[in-house]
Amino acid sequence: MLMFTQMTQFGPLSVVEDDGCIVRLQWDGDGRDDTPLLREAAAQLRAYDAGELAAFDLPLRVEGSDFQRAVCAQMRAIPHGETVTYGDIAKALGAPAQAVGSACGGNPIPVIIPCHRVMGAKGLTGFSGKGGVETKVALLRHEGAGGFLI
Repeated sequence: MLMFTQMTQFGPLSVVEDDGCIVRLQWDGDGRDDTPLLREAAAQLRAYDAGELAAFDLPLRVEGSDFQRAVCAQMRAIPHGETVTYGDIAKALGAPAQAVGSACGGNPIPVIIPCHRVMGAKGLTGFSGKGGVETKVALLRHEGAGGFLI
């Protein structure tokens, strides 16, 4: 696996490539690998960080169960600047909201697959990325979806 780390306002974000696909995004790290895909991922992260990119266009491979992949596909479909609830995704998939919450927490490619756009029925919930809920709030505000937080 190859990794490149891009500095952002949300901290250093490391993207991991395997066999021509992005398979993970993690906070921190010190990746310095150089491939066309990692360069493109870094460029898109920079554009997102600058407020110039609303949707990532990268080849992704979610490693996990069929259910994990289905939840990640639902999250990828959430438009920039909008949020949905765990219940919304659960209804779409015919699954319990708690299972959806667990799958969101297990998202291997946060930010690019926007699990931060998923909320609880009563509002803000946790976030598995570094910084927890504070990072989730920062990502939502960055996307203009944080008006309900004020």
